[in-house]
Amino acid sequence: MRRFSFNRATLNYEEPRQPKWRAFLHFCATAIAAVAVVAAFCWLWFVKLENDLPKTAFLKKQNDAWQARMGVVKHKLDIYEQTLSGIESRNNEVYRSIFALDPISEPAFRDSSTNAMLALEARLDWVQARIDTQAIALGEVSLVAKKAGDMVSCIPAVPPILPKAGTYHLSSPFGYRNDPVYGGSARHTGQDFASKIGNPVYATGDGVVEKIDFKHTGYGNEVVIDHGFGYKTRYAHLNIILVGAGHTVHRGDKIGEIGKSGKSTGPHLHYEVLYKGDAVNPMSFMDMNMPVDEYRAMINKRKMENEGGVRPSTSTLGERQRKQGTNGRR
Repeated sequence: MRRFSFNRATLNYEEPRQPKWRAFLHFCATAIAAVAVVAAFCWLWFVKLENDLPKTAFLKKQNDAWQARMGVVKHKLDIYEQTLSGIESRNNEVYRSIFALDPISEPAFRDSSTNAMLALEARLDWVQARIDTQAIALGEVSLVAKKAGDMVSCIPAVPPILPKAGTYHLSSPFGYRNDPVYGGSARHTGQDFASKIGNPVYATGDGVVEKIDFKHTGYGNEVVIDHGFGYKTRYAHLNIILVGAGHTVHRGDKIGEIGKSGKSTGPHLHYEVLYKGDAVNPMSFMDMNMPVDEYRAMINKRKMENEGGVRPSTSTLGERQRKQGTNGRR
């Protein structure tokens, strides 16, 4: 409310005039009081009540939103990694095992970052690398799977001799035994079939003759056939060999005759099955109760197919290899 005073000289009520310095002082006091009130409010709001500044509150809100998004990404990434691990396991333990392919190891994960975003990016790169590795590995399996029909005929799955009772007997089995020549316990890496000299020996699966050898020690005259898919077979102590190195053979082809060459105490066939370089029990791959008629039908079929084709005589190839081996030792 405005104040007035009576002026006796003019006989009027007039508003008293204050000095300028007093008006300025009044303004400054009012401003200082206002600032003090604001400062006190800020101190009370932000210090005592620990409320955030507007910009800080906005940044925290943005950070919470990003953390929530990263949490969703991490959760999805956990699910994807679990699914990918299942694919890797099935690929190594099932698909690659079936086709005798070496297992695939996953790329190593290296992350020394303390930043959550950089760590997440490193993890995403690692998962992508694993996906790329599996894509290549499964492509390899796919190519081999297209030849899966060949696998049935390549795996050694029949006896190496005619399973006719009375024409053979199973002598030394696979595993440890007393060495018949040197004595002492030794691992026997195959199955021995004792039989007469000259009895036929047949390929137990399709493949390529990897090597033949003529020796007076060890395995003696031997044939090694590579069947692919990780399988090889060895036929040792033969009397004669009827195939040559590099020769393609099929299940039921005659490859030699039983003998007693090399380190042998009597006529027999030493037969081995190797899987990925390791000797395994041959009896797990054959049925000695296979009907003789069925076995003979397999042999006759191969004879007819061989007669219809044009290729070098197996005995000619064997003789050529024998001469080459003899010349090489001179």
